Amino acid sequence: MEQSGRDIWESQLEAARAVVREVGIEHVRSVALANQRETSLIWDRASRDPIGPAIVWQCRRTAGAAAHLLNAHGDEVRSRSGLRPDAYFSGLKIAWLLDHVPGARQRAPQGDLVAGTVDSWLLANLTGGGVFATDRTNASRTMLWNLTERRWDADLCRWQRVPETILPEVHPSAHEYGHTAASLFGAPLPILAVAGDQQAALFGHGIVEPGRAKCTYGTGAFILTHAGRSIESAAPASGLLLTASADGGLAYEGGIFTAGSVVQWLRDELRLAPTAPDISSMAVAAESSQGVMLIPALAGLGAPHWDADARGAILGITRGTTPAQIARAALESIAFRVREVVEAMEAECGQIEELRVDGGMSSSDVLLQIQSNALQRSIIRPAIQETTALGAARLAATAAGSSLDVKDAEDAKDRFEPNGELEREFDRWTSARRAIQHLGAN
Repeated sequence: MEQSGRDIWESQLEAARAVVREVGIEHVRSVALANQRETSLIWDRASRDPIGPAIVWQCRRTAGAAAHLLNAHGDEVRSRSGLRPDAYFSGLKIAWLLDHVPGARQRAPQGDLVAGTVDSWLLANLTGGGVFATDRTNASRTMLWNLTERRWDADLCRWQRVPETILPEVHPSAHEYGHTAASLFGAPLPILAVAGDQQAALFGHGIVEPGRAKCTYGTGAFILTHAGRSIESAAPASGLLLTASADGGLAYEGGIFTAGSVVQWLRDELRLAPTAPDISSMAVAAESSQGVMLIPALAGLGAPHWDADARGAILGITRGTTPAQIARAALESIAFRVREVVEAMEAECGQIEELRVDGGMSSSDVLLQIQSNALQRSIIRPAIQETTALGAARLAATAAGSSLDVKDAEDAKDRFEPNGELEREFDRWTSARRAIQHLGAN
């Protein structure tokens, strides 16, 4: 999976200009960035021309290199970076580009090339090439950043064959990164915050201490909870990742690689319905999956299993199985994967009282009711669901020495409480998931 870096920049510039035109530049106090985190690209330092595509976080082309790194240095990578070696992360993507773009390996040590995640790419273009930087949340997703020492780690770079000299300067999320080029918006604007999308959402939900968690349901589903500020007491042992939080602390994270993409698959490939909301409507009509189980391992299984070889499956089908039952089984499978991650988090940091939600799929009432029944706890959908953008704006306000007064931002617009339970279904689904993993291993 890959994207055009040029398209990413041009689409963001067009959107930002539209906003400035609508509100008036005199009402724009600052710029903040939130981004797809592990997606990586390399560009020419002088011309800012990408040397190849941006490799997207879901891309598995570096799975072989990740397996080698896991076998050779897995424990050390985990203790230094908080991450488990996997194709998900940026370091191996950067190395792949250096290896596969002619001349890139030779140019990198000469200072001609720079590499980064999407935030660094946007910063470079917003500032006319004047700023080459990232923030700690994005750096902590590269598998090249030492969480304890807060620096690029020479050994992590060497093991992944990434020259440290091509990596950006790293700052806190709330920080004055520079100013936009005056030609872009008619006047220079200060850039006061940068954060990876999931950490921005955690901050947007107001979660700055342990006890609550958030789940962003998008293409994948990402559950984060605050892990405090001491890395010595936070090192997870349950298949979770440890990552930097936007407030300067730490967060536990469990990533589910396929969530909304499962619904997209039902819509586009199986053609069960013309739109994603129609899939939700079908699930409501079914009332029960009637024993149908879907294993959503369309790109392997992420936390807490980390099984790249697992594959998806639909099980429990009879002659009477309907498309609506498959649709409901798909939503149940997403909820069950979230439950697995939440249970792993509770093993690390104790009871999570509520799960706050955002992202495109959080508009599905049936999914959130299934999620509440699967977890047997409250699901909170806040009044402002664009929580990633809200978190980035709050970080910018922090850097400006003020606060962002957004009325009712964290208040519950909708609260979903358990009205049934899915224990039997979860137990059967778990057995099916284990069987699928066993088949993948053989």
